[in-house]
Amino acid sequence: MRIDRREFIRATVTAGVVSAVGADLLVPPEAQAQPVVDRWQKAPCRFCGTGCGVLVGVRRGRVVAVRGDAESAVNRGLLCIKGYSLPKILYGADRLTTPLVRKGGRFVPITWDAALDLAAQRIKGAVRAHGPESVAAYFSGQSTIFEGYAINKLWKGGLGTNNLEGNPRLCMASAVTGFYSTFGMDEPMGCYDDLDLTDTVFAWGSNVAEMHPILYSRIVARKHQDPRVMLVSLQTFTNRTSEEPADLAVVFKPHSDLALANAMAHVLVKEGLVDREFVARHTVAKRGLEQIGFGLRDTDEYGGQPPSWATFKPFSDRGTVITFDEYVKFLEPYTPEHAEQVSGVPADRIRTMARLYGDPARKVVSLWTMGFNQHTRGTWINNLLYNLHLLTGKIAAPGNGPLSLTGQPSACGTTRETGALAHLLPAGHFVANPEHRKKAAEIWKVPVERISPRPGYHTMEMFRALDRGDVKVIWINTTNPFQTLPHAGRYRTGARRGGDRFVIVSEVYPSETSRLADLVLPSAMWVEKEGMFGNTERRTQHWAKMVEPPGRARDDLWQIVELAKRLGLGGLFEYGDVPLQKGLFEEYRRWGRGKGKDLAPYEVYTKVRGGLRWPVVDNQETRWRYREGFDPYVKKGEGVRFYGNPDGRAVIWARPWEAPPEAPDGEYPFWLTTGRVLEHWHTGTMTRRVPELHRAVPFAPVWLHDDDAKALGVADGDRVRVASRRGEVVARARVGGRNTPPRGTVVVPFFDESVLINVVTLDGYDPISKQPDFKKCAVRVTKA
Repeated sequence: MRIDRREFIRATVTAGVVSAVGADLLVPPEAQAQPVVDRWQKAPCRFCGTGCGVLVGVRRGRVVAVRGDAESAVNRGLLCIKGYSLPKILYGADRLTTPLVRKGGRFVPITWDAALDLAAQRIKGAVRAHGPESVAAYFSGQSTIFEGYAINKLWKGGLGTNNLEGNPRLCMASAVTGFYSTFGMDEPMGCYDDLDLTDTVFAWGSNVAEMHPILYSRIVARKHQDPRVMLVSLQTFTNRTSEEPADLAVVFKPHSDLALANAMAHVLVKEGLVDREFVARHTVAKRGLEQIGFGLRDTDEYGGQPPSWATFKPFSDRGTVITFDEYVKFLEPYTPEHAEQVSGVPADRIRTMARLYGDPARKVVSLWTMGFNQHTRGTWINNLLYNLHLLTGKIAAPGNGPLSLTGQPSACGTTRETGALAHLLPAGHFVANPEHRKKAAEIWKVPVERISPRPGYHTMEMFRALDRGDVKVIWINTTNPFQTLPHAGRYRTGARRGGDRFVIVSEVYPSETSRLADLVLPSAMWVEKEGMFGNTERRTQHWAKMVEPPGRARDDLWQIVELAKRLGLGGLFEYGDVPLQKGLFEEYRRWGRGKGKDLAPYEVYTKVRGGLRWPVVDNQETRWRYREGFDPYVKKGEGVRFYGNPDGRAVIWARPWEAPPEAPDGEYPFWLTTGRVLEHWHTGTMTRRVPELHRAVPFAPVWLHDDDAKALGVADGDRVRVASRRGEVVARARVGGRNTPPRGTVVVPFFDESVLINVVTLDGYDPISKQPDFKKCAVRVTKA
């Protein structure tokens, strides 16, 4: 059966919500009935990192409608069901509308002045008594570029602490370290146009059909246009991306992807499918440290000493240059037959996939998300995927390249690019680099001594430090860590241990995190404020404020600046007669100018429909980086230059397969993997308040294989208990449906606050990227 792009969107939406919504949501924009509105205005979607363009219909001060922007190059007028539900996320009945402070075990309303005075008092008191490293901030890939840059400036240039993190540490950090270690710069070199130009798409551990349905629709459209186009789905369980029109659906054992990727490289070498000229001109081979641990013990990044700020020393990888022949020798044990033993994937199928990468007549795009990144060897598997593209020369060219997909609307544009992580400064600068700190001091007009050279606590250590009491005050903004952190039970308990800990939470709805706060600040959301997001393909998009937030809710940028004033640091945000957002953005642009991260002036983004992909030089965007003729930083005659590295070469890494930190055994015989569903986003704080989405998927199930269910005496809908060495949950079993795990694996989404699956998950992390592994731990399943 052949399905075109619009039919796919209909089918995807229908499968989830047709019974709850209405057929008017299931048709393309030209066929939709047009509601009565006062005006339509442009904005990017509020949900995933695809960056779909939407037109927002406003009437009498409320958002009453959205439709896909037909002029958007990203989605071309289509939206998924979450995009069509955008108006309803603004108007839930329990929206937070006034500041709240905890008193005597309950929350009572206070004024903004009192709330911000209290926050400033607690921060100043902690800094005075314990130093700047006793305070922390945890922001989000949902923060705007303005907000991410502002909190970075306040924390690092104002307070003098690098204890600033964002939740992309949980979803994209391994992609970041993979990009840096291979190419010397962050972010993909390609763009969504590749999906229209390629003839082979690999989806590695990514359920694109549900998590990025608009991009999946472009793949479906491409297959409809050309019968040669192939989709290969590699997953740890069968899902909608594994179904037709996928040409090859592969299910592999959890954590075995490293062996698979090395085996494919082995085949490329043995069968003469390597582009030797490209490899010789544009790459260098390296081997890094091995047996690097999993971050499971509190002492792992403290030199074995008792954990404290004084002993904190994050792990750092080191690469040694090897010859290409030495790399080939490294690959020798990774035969397809060996990889079959590790992964369960037949050797012939491994060869078939390798030959698709190696076929000179084929273009290849590789897609991945959390299946790679949420991995105790996440950096390594990112490296190994790049190897396949580098070995074949299929990279940084139209229709050829690795494209890391993003789960949040501005994980790239905000957290990664504004530098809102503990080791970063904006636009790929680093706190440990003295020249970069000098540049920061010059741009921010602060003493260089104020900017600490030591990276701050990364996310897992930040919340461990809160649990220990080393972090006294934390500001959590636009995210819900006490539902999303692995081994969440520990960190939920830590937040309420008392003493001089103080937890500030900026939120839009009550959440598992706001319920554990000492101070709750009600935030404006999406088009209730002006903003900019940066999506997966380096596209920066602007939107204007369209409606007022409810009650006394205020936007997060206002909160940052007002707090800064009370900390005596308001001067950081004074730009004379220039509006604050414009002043911040024009200052931020200075960081990337001439460094391959150029942005257009603020005014350009306010006018252009659909944004621009950086680097933007002379107001011209860049679709493919590192390639002559497309990237202005690659000179005539260079062909390809990976200019993030001093020698202009990308790194082919020799990275081994190593056993995971935890695997099924007699006591805990199942693998657990977590994820999302089409209808809900992250912890469901917004989408579960949309009645149609909640009715479509009202609870998080435990997907089981039919044979496992029979062995356990469990029928579809029965309650089951999922337990690990860290905690347990009870939820309803689901046998069949959209996901089918192999025997010995269970799958549970994390959107449901009544099924806190992350009390079960393991808080081991990749020592290089510091990103935890949500995709595999050992559990026991019993009938409840």
